[in-house]
Amino acid sequence: MRINKFLALAGIASRRKVEEYILAGKVKVNGKVVNNLSTDVKDTDIVTFENRTVRTNANFVYYKLHKPKGYVTTVSDEKDRKTVMDLMRGVHHRVYPVGRLDYDTEGLLILTNDGEITNILTKPNSEVNKIYIVHIEGDITKDDIKKLSSGVDIGDYVTKPCSVIALSASEKLSKLEVTITEGKNRQVRKMFASIGKNVVLLRRIQIGEIRLGGLSRGGYEPLNAREIRYLKSLKK
Repeated sequence: MRINKFLALAGIASRRKVEEYILAGKVKVNGKVVNNLSTDVKDTDIVTFENRTVRTNANFVYYKLHKPKGYVTTVSDEKDRKTVMDLMRGVHHRVYPVGRLDYDTEGLLILTNDGEITNILTKPNSEVNKIYIVHIEGDITKDDIKKLSSGVDIGDYVTKPCSVIALSASEKLSKLEVTITEGKNRQVRKMFASIGKNVVLLRRIQIGEIRLGGLSRGGYEPLNAREIRYLKSLKK
């Protein structure tokens, strides 16, 4: 098994992230630093990450969190801001957030120690639906919705076609449901900025078949059996 896959399966981080750790010299096999991403690991090898022995994790855990505004989606923060891990203090497994929600965005976040699932859900071509509720200042027109649905230039990228549904609209505030299959940095906010609209609330309510439901802000719970089966189906 390749070293990056081994570390991801062990729950160290996503495959892309563990590749950074390998190249930084943080991984050893049988006491020797390896920074070749094609290194194969055998059952008899002893693998360490930051001098701690790593074993593949057969006991994966999966949680969903209702991230509030004012938290960063990282394990630690160099600016000493609150992180989503501060909300997970009751979880005794070492879990990691899957993807990111920016500081001012709230809603559904999945956390797990399953590195393979993290890699699947965060890779650019995953095609997993992500559904958001968006509140914007002012009205929204049919032409605006057509532009957003067709794909817009957000500066360094043209978004893929997506679903945009107006739930309510008025001169002061409009509410929409937006479904995208990508996850570019601040993508939804940039999409609305491209048509001159300011987002005042952004909440992710669904990832694939996993829904936020009635989870309160800052609350978390383990995924149920159906939700876990769905995640595991993505590995096929």
